[in-house]
Amino acid sequence: MRVTLTTIAAVAVLSACDMPGDRQIVSAPVTDNYVTGPGGVAVYRGDVNVAGQRLPGDPVPVAPDPGTEFAAVGDTVYFEETQATLSDDARQTLTRQAAWLAQNQGARATVEGHADEPGTSEFNLALGARRATSVREYLVSKGVEAGRISTVSYGKERPASICASEASCLARNRRAVTVVQQSQAGV
Repeated sequence: MRVTLTTIAAVAVLSACDMPGDRQIVSAPVTDNYVTGPGGVAVYRGDVNVAGQRLPGDPVPVAPDPGTEFAAVGDTVYFEETQATLSDDARQTLTRQAAWLAQNQGARATVEGHADEPGTSEFNLALGARRATSVREYLVSKGVEAGRISTVSYGKERPASICASEASCLARNRRAVTVVQQSQAGV
C-alpha cells in the first residue's frame, strides 16, 4: 500500500512538470531494418539502395585515398646516374601528374628526391634536392601553383631497393617521388 501511494505521488509530481508551454522534444522514429525470421534468424528488410544503408558484413565505404588515385598517373620518375635532368619518359609522367593536380585543386604535393648508394651523404642529399627541384619546376611550368608543391631530399637514406652494385638495382634508387595529400584548408 505504501509503495502504491509513493508511485501515485511520483506520477502526479511528474505529470505536473509537463506544462502546456513546454517545448516537446521530437526525435526521428527509430527504424529497425531487421525482423526475426524463422528459427530466430535476423532477416534484413532494409533497402540497400538507400544511401547510408548496407548489409551486415559489407565493407564500410571509404573515400578513395588521393595518393592511390595519383599513383595511377605515375608518381615516380627516374634519373641517370649523378643527373637531375628530366628524360622524355619523366616529362610524360610529370605532364600526367600536372593534369591530375589541375583537376584536384584541393591536393598538395611533396616531391621527394632520392639518390643511389655511391657517393657521400652530402653529395647525395644535394643530388636528391636537385632532382626534387627539377620535378617541381616542371610541374610549375605546366601550370601547377608553386605554393602547392614542396620538396624534400632524402639522398641515399631511403632506397627503393637495397643493392650492392647491380646497375639495374641502383637505377631504381635514382628517382623523385611525388606524394600527394589533401590540403587541410581545402584549397
